[in-house]
Amino acid sequence: MSTEPRACVLGWPVRQSRSPMIHGHWLKIYGLLGSYEHAEVPPEDFEAFVRAFAENGFVGGNVTAPHKEAAFALLDHAEPSAAALGAANTLWFADDRLHGANTDGFGFLANLDDRAPGWEGGRKVALVLGAGGASRAVAHALAGRGFERVAVVNRTVERAETVAALAGAAGVACGYDELWRWLALADVVVNATSLGMAGKGALDVHLGEMRDEAVVTDLVYVPLETPFLAAAKAQGNRTVDGLGMLLHQAVPGFERWFGVRPEVTPELRALVIDDILRGQDGGRS
Repeated sequence: MSTEPRACVLGWPVRQSRSPMIHGHWLKIYGLLGSYEHAEVPPEDFEAFVRAFAENGFVGGNVTAPHKEAAFALLDHAEPSAAALGAANTLWFADDRLHGANTDGFGFLANLDDRAPGWEGGRKVALVLGAGGASRAVAHALAGRGFERVAVVNRTVERAETVAALAGAAGVACGYDELWRWLALADVVVNATSLGMAGKGALDVHLGEMRDEAVVTDLVYVPLETPFLAAAKAQGNRTVDGLGMLLHQAVPGFERWFGVRPEVTPELRALVIDDILRGQDGGRS
């Protein structure tokens, strides 16, 4: 059996994931031995696959839909980022114990720091649209960055309340009937829904109440400029696409598995954009 470190991305399906491209690029430019591959694992086989990780030569891996909560349940030790969300997207072994973290929030913040310096504004109000799995990491990260209010807007208010709770005392939940109120206050506006993704309908939101200074970001990165971002740009707002979140969330895992902290460079971004333009499929993996 090879002694070179071997990692993977686990999902169902997972062939659409660009994680092997990202990690493969870093392995090449840093001249490191190792490999990173797809691992399509159906839910009923997930626990057995992870339990046999080390036996099969894996030092760890990334986890994408629909396995993040199942991964968390298998951890011997959960980093605070995973414990707060009840979900893990990065796994590794240390002292024969399975460790896990959730790097989605880290990736989200790092993308904005990189692409829109000063995006926090007064760090008073952040607005998150949607209450799916991605919004959980976003709300928690925004509260951790020091926002006084993190408003989560969703058609089902009960789901928004669950996400807003992850922002602690800063969290506020409401329906779309109150969107105008938060748009007028927000320093940053986040589309955390999948609407706007290739193959899906556009997010139907009127942005007229939004402040000129607000920074607008979308977690979707296929297409790079969603209709939501295009509408915000047309109003003169700064916009940030979702690709950087994918790139930055991969950094901590690579460092754990291969021993080098990689950089997210324009070269890497261009490599993935070229692949997107050739494929134009959906997904955030």
